[in-house]
Amino acid sequence: MRSRRRVARRIAAWALMLTIWGGLALGLLLLIFAWDLPRPEAALETTRRPSVTLEAADGRLLSTSGDLYGETVRLRDLPLHLPTALLAIEDRRFRSHFGLDPLGLLRAAWVNITSGRVAQGGSTLTQQLAKNLFLTPERSLRRKVQEALMALWLESRFTKDQLLEIYLNRVYLGGGAYGVDAAARLYFGVPARRLAVWQSAVLAGLPRAPSRLNPRSNPRAAAERGAEVLRAMAATGALTQAQATAEAERIAFPARPSRDSGWFADWVNEDLATRFPGSADLTLRTTLDLRIQALVEARLEAMLAGPGAAADVGQGAVVVLDASTGAVRAMAGGRDYRRGPFNRAVSARRQPGSVFKPFVYLAALEHGLAPDSTVSDLPLTLGRWSPGNGGWRSRGDLPLEEALAHSVNTAAVRVLARAGGAREAAGVARRLGLAGPFPNDATIALGTGEASLLELTSAFAAFANGGMRVVPHGIASARADGRPVSAGLIPPARGIGSDDVAAIRRMLEVVVSRGSGRAAAVPGRAVAGKTGTTQDSRDAWFVGFSGNTVIGVWLGNDDATPMDDVRGGTLPARLFRDIMEGLPR
Repeated sequence: MRSRRRVARRIAAWALMLTIWGGLALGLLLLIFAWDLPRPEAALETTRRPSVTLEAADGRLLSTSGDLYGETVRLRDLPLHLPTALLAIEDRRFRSHFGLDPLGLLRAAWVNITSGRVAQGGSTLTQQLAKNLFLTPERSLRRKVQEALMALWLESRFTKDQLLEIYLNRVYLGGGAYGVDAAARLYFGVPARRLAVWQSAVLAGLPRAPSRLNPRSNPRAAAERGAEVLRAMAATGALTQAQATAEAERIAFPARPSRDSGWFADWVNEDLATRFPGSADLTLRTTLDLRIQALVEARLEAMLAGPGAAADVGQGAVVVLDASTGAVRAMAGGRDYRRGPFNRAVSARRQPGSVFKPFVYLAALEHGLAPDSTVSDLPLTLGRWSPGNGGWRSRGDLPLEEALAHSVNTAAVRVLARAGGAREAAGVARRLGLAGPFPNDATIALGTGEASLLELTSAFAAFANGGMRVVPHGIASARADGRPVSAGLIPPARGIGSDDVAAIRRMLEVVVSRGSGRAAAVPGRAVAGKTGTTQDSRDAWFVGFSGNTVIGVWLGNDDATPMDDVRGGTLPARLFRDIMEGLPR
């Protein structure tokens, strides 16, 4: 009997020791896990990057960046089907558990074991909130323990409705949108208060993988996930099966009006920090005309896929610009933005070839020459350099107007000399917006400097608008935190005298009517412009205008391999005509 009591006392003593030491070990373990936990009160304060929302000229959403937040919504103001959808797919036992759900964990473990893969997660909505508010996405035991601790703190600090409100206002739902109101406006154009059942289901399905499942990045996956949420709502009794099926059939997302306006958006976003300092949320109404943008993309792709492919043309770029203001109406920086965002309309600097010659001829006009002044087209040698004329047969003396119309190289070099030389021509080009660099020799007459398509297009605007230099821009108006602010627009300034601009415009019209740019002619429209081709057909250009619209076109290959006899007067001029014909008169 005594031995039994002695054993019992020993067991009790060991149990007490184990309890004490186990408690100490557990406390130490929890301390190790919790020592770097963030201060919850501070973490609940919103920290975010300012958002930038770009709107097209007609007000339609173009793009968003930064952290986009909508209005802070109260649970009582939301349609009942929104939180119902969320709980049906994410945490059906939310109202009954204490922040952790042992039954849910066991169920998820069983499903994952029997399926041989991670098919379910056991995290509660409160745990998700703790992770999103306080922790990193790191997958580790330490982070899971911290998540559980923070979930218990949240449950002790807030009511279930308050937790649900915090979640709905702070959860990331893809596309830079935080909270259901921002996501509702981004994906459906309505506030969260006006969400339809199927729209609520789509939003409720996003927390699992917001970047992969949102309607902007993957509409098909978003629709499938929305239908899955609707089935979950039917399983909980929130909807009948018939209602769930009917709502799933209503899931549809508006087509993006433009596939490749990303080049324009990138260009507009380049210097926003300098133009709009501070941390305010920006809403920028841009100059982009989505109808013209879609037209440009379609015509460029048709040209590259058809005659361009046959002539070894791999890439192209187009800019459409309002000559009176410099507003960019459309910009295609290449064939497909999704394959690479490099902007060939803005960032690529190439030799412009003969499309530079109008600046040389303008310098000559400013030195007293006239369109009917004559210049020799005979062979010419300067030191070791002899510019060629291609297939042009020399005629002797011919008017400047004809020399420019047929892009005669020897004549252009002689015109340069009579205009005061390379510095004068470079000065005219810089005055109209070309940055260079330009060679300080006679080769500048043949376009051996450097220019971007956007620079050339905006410089030609002065030929179209009566001689005013314009600065190309993509922002028409701006609001910071909802208040109007200056968009920093630079007004047009006189760049060419009225007589000289009338003369150069007349000469550029002849280029199209009977010169190298005949393929650009549009029946019923007065069209002017200039062709340009670099050595071995590595670059082919056409920049022209009709009325107040200037269109610049470049075709070529990124690796500068030659095209098959593509000149500025062939495919680029035809693409200019194709786009101009699609524009309203």
